[in-house]
Amino acid sequence: MLTVKTFVFNPLQENTYVLLDQKDACCIIDPGCYFGNERVNLQEYIEQQGLTPKILLNTHCHLDHVFGNKFVYDTWDLPLHLHEKERPVLEYAPAAGRIWDMPFENYRGPLVLLKPGEKVKWGDDELEILFLPGHSPGSVGFYCAAQGFLIAGDTLFRGSIGRTDLPGGDHATLLRSIREQLFSLPDDTIVYPGHGEETTIGWEKAYNPFLK
Repeated sequence: MLTVKTFVFNPLQENTYVLLDQKDACCIIDPGCYFGNERVNLQEYIEQQGLTPKILLNTHCHLDHVFGNKFVYDTWDLPLHLHEKERPVLEYAPAAGRIWDMPFENYRGPLVLLKPGEKVKWGDDELEILFLPGHSPGSVGFYCAAQGFLIAGDTLFRGSIGRTDLPGGDHATLLRSIREQLFSLPDDTIVYPGHGEETTIGWEKAYNPFLK
């Protein structure tokens, strides 16, 4: 049984997720902690809850989702898991940071490549890897079938969809990812997006104006 803890970090208001199991292990997804106090907040929460981080995941590697990768690696010695097509996006992130006037030191540790259709496992829990290109070339989602929730990155938001005007983005590909991958999930699936409030697959099918 997993519990989803959400942090909102950095000037772009990115959602960082910590997934806790019942045996005090956790998974960190898209650590966007940019400022020192944000890194402290993440570390203090994990330590105060008595958690042991087991895995570091990126849904994709735009700068606001990777600010904290190096911090997590340095603090808990967790190598980064990402889709192979996100390597160039990760490498470009510091240049994007300079453009946005948010310079940062990028992650330079080992990479573990995620393969769609396989599962990320730790303890008794697992997340299925869904390939969701469009917002970026190698975007993925992490689906927990047992509990009916999805960590969606910037693919789908409540009443909106991810932008596709960044390098490697493609609008038609994004729509196809949503309609073929996400809309095949049960309607009551909870969607935890990369920004903003949670939603459900059924709500987006019924009301999202970008998907009519």
